[in-house]
Amino acid sequence: MAENHAQNKAKLISETRRRFEAEYVTDKSDKYDARDVERLQQDDNWVESYLSWRHNIVDETLKMLDESFQWRKEISVNDLNESSIPRWLLEIGVIYLHGYDKEGNKLFWIRVKYHVKDQKTILDKKKLIAFWLERYAKRENGKPVTVMFDLSETGINSIDMDFVRFIINCFKVYYPKYLSKIVIFDMPWLMNAAFKIVKTWLGPEAVSLLKFTSKNEVQDYVSVEYLPPHMGGTDPFKYSYPPLVDDDFQTPLCENGPITSEDETSSKEDIESDGKETLETISNEEQTPLLKKINPTESTSKAEENEKVDSKVKAFKKPLSVFKGPLLHISPAEELYFGSTESGEKKTLIVLTNVTKNIVAFKVRTTAPEKYRVKPSNSSCDPGASVDIVVSPHGGLTVSAQDRFLIMAAEMEQSSGTGPAELTQFWKEVPRNKVMEHRLRCHTVESSKPNTLTLKDNAFNMSDKTSEDICLQFATSSCEMDCSPP
Repeated sequence: MAENHAQNKAKLISETRRRFEAEYVTDKSDKYDARDVERLQQDDNWVESYLSWRHNIVDETLKMLDESFQWRKEISVNDLNESSIPRWLLEIGVIYLHGYDKEGNKLFWIRVKYHVKDQKTILDKKKLIAFWLERYAKRENGKPVTVMFDLSETGINSIDMDFVRFIINCFKVYYPKYLSKIVIFDMPWLMNAAFKIVKTWLGPEAVSLLKFTSKNEVQDYVSVEYLPPHMGGTDPFKYSYPPLVDDDFQTPLCENGPITSEDETSSKEDIESDGKETLETISNEEQTPLLKKINPTESTSKAEENEKVDSKVKAFKKPLSVFKGPLLHISPAEELYFGSTESGEKKTLIVLTNVTKNIVAFKVRTTAPEKYRVKPSNSSCDPGASVDIVVSPHGGLTVSAQDRFLIMAAEMEQSSGTGPAELTQFWKEVPRNKVMEHRLRCHTVESSKPNTLTLKDNAFNMSDKTSEDICLQFATSSCEMDCSPP
């Protein structure tokens, strides 16, 4: 059944591409950005998002693509950046991304009280919406957002139905499948009639996505930690510019406590504390070691550190897949699986593998820095080698689906040092466009005896394409895990 579904989807995607090229691009090539046309031919997920929004009816999908692509060229979506937006619009904080709802969807805030209806600035405001959505789309590739229409303290001058209609069109036509729901907070009575019109724009299928809330109801959709005080929340966040809100990722706790700045790295005491940490182990019969490629120039201290970590055979929730980035392969690809509180298996593992010919510096950040301990959180990986990163909730805190992790990586020159001072200077100087970023969500496994991944030595031989072949051995333990220190 699943195979037939995949085949049908592939046929629809192929037909959509063929017909769009033949029926639209031939006559309207000057109305589209060539980069969008090229992406349509290469990105299956993008085509599928339009098809899905039009219930797999190709004729309707083609009309939607035509309208969307013309708009993208008209507003120069592919070239939007901070310099495209008037600085005062970025500073005022009328639109931004911050926090997550209870389902783990990113929150797209629209502070209506800061918006004043003005035809002279409407185009810039539309570009601001497109800038944020395009920025998010490039990072998250299809993951939905929850729109937070904050109507508190809104006056008559802020009511702009043209602007509201544009926002709705963004999700109906320009960014299909990106809308989770629209949470309307504290709507004044004078806007009741206006939102009856909004419902007609959304259409009958999408009306159910509108959630009208007050201070009491809004917490049904967003927990207090991501709500501002005027909504009854505890989030201390205050928007300011510059810089842009960077997806709420901050430096996590290190092994012995919080890292107070980006410059701080793990100390010798942190490394020694590894021996005191209890990690889940499995029996020798189930251990399947993997050969690790060791750089002959590796320093003695680094080798000793690796030996300490590798001496403990780790059993973690098995990664479901692998993200194959240009600098690092990252396992798991999308979600970090933590055991439930009842199972007692709360730690999990991120495996990074360097697929370049240079040293790759990396650091880990999280949206809940006070909640997680990460070891190591700021280090480097030699060519062809792998690094295991241990992630665990701090102090018995609960893992949440709202929590996210960010892996940042960048290539270093072979002559560069990899000590704390060198890494600090490197991250200060490396251009943003040279940094690879990958995000991971958190997930709790309720099973008390989940499948486990045995990882002792992780490596890839870079000489014969085995960077593509990940030698992970999965096993299901049938006996009680030995949780004593090694």
